Amino acid sequence: MLFSSPSFRTGLFPRLVQWRRTLRYLLETEVHVYAFSMAANILLSFFPFFIVMISICRYLLQWNAAEQAIYIAIGDYFPDGRFGDFIIRNLRAVVAQRGPFQVVSVLLLLFTANGIFEPLEVALNRAWGITKNRSYLRNQLVSLGLIFACGGLALLSTVLTALNQELLVKLGIASESTAFLGAMVFKLAAVPISILMLFLIYWVLPNAKVPVAPLLPVSLLVGVALELLKNVNLWTWPWLRMKLNHEYGPFVYSVTIVLWGFLASMVVLAGAEWAARSREETARREGLQTTGAVD
Repeated sequence: MLFSSPSFRTGLFPRLVQWRRTLRYLLETEVHVYAFSMAANILLSFFPFFIVMISICRYLLQWNAAEQAIYIAIGDYFPDGRFGDFIIRNLRAVVAQRGPFQVVSVLLLLFTANGIFEPLEVALNRAWGITKNRSYLRNQLVSLGLIFACGGLALLSTVLTALNQELLVKLGIASESTAFLGAMVFKLAAVPISILMLFLIYWVLPNAKVPVAPLLPVSLLVGVALELLKNVNLWTWPWLRMKLNHEYGPFVYSVTIVLWGFLASMVVLAGAEWAARSREETARREGLQTTGAVD
């Protein structure tokens, strides 16, 4: 009797079917190829991205608080002392050694970040049923625009955290409280900015016009899911680091970035599939209603 009730047919059951379809999509071989390709390019662009960001804050803006905000962000994503300290220590050494203008880092960042958007465009086109991908040159141009847009939003998050730190220092709050409140402000700024980044990627990257309506809730859902995934990383990292260190030795940090990049890519691709299917189901329902009205 439960399965035949109207509330089950129109409420819980369709949502369960949608989750099952999304899970089936994530188990497809092509999706794993896209996600691993994106994860590899995340690893390649990880260090150049932070080198460019720190160089901008240190040499262009000459803003120490903004540079410290970047280190807060790194500590938020990599709470383990050895991992976070390892990244920060090497970033400081490389930026100080290379000087103000990081030509190689900028070129590496543009090349590897474009590599992230190339398989992502193919995956988004497939999710939306778009049969033709952009040419390599057009994909690179669109990706370049997204790199500057997403990089600007990331810098905005850093600036907001830096302004908060400077305000706390002027108010004479203790350094321990400054670090804690700075991390909280970063979290509050990072989530909505991440949602905006996701919306831009979902909207701009496919090789056709896609409707905005289904992208808004999906971007919100995926942004929250990525934040939850980050917290899962924080909780499981001590156990995971021990296992990965046993299996991979000196490559433990690189493997960690690839694994979590892969999981994050899978979440982003699941959101794209969900948005495209929601639009398709809405169009089908509207078509059925129109047909019923005509009949």
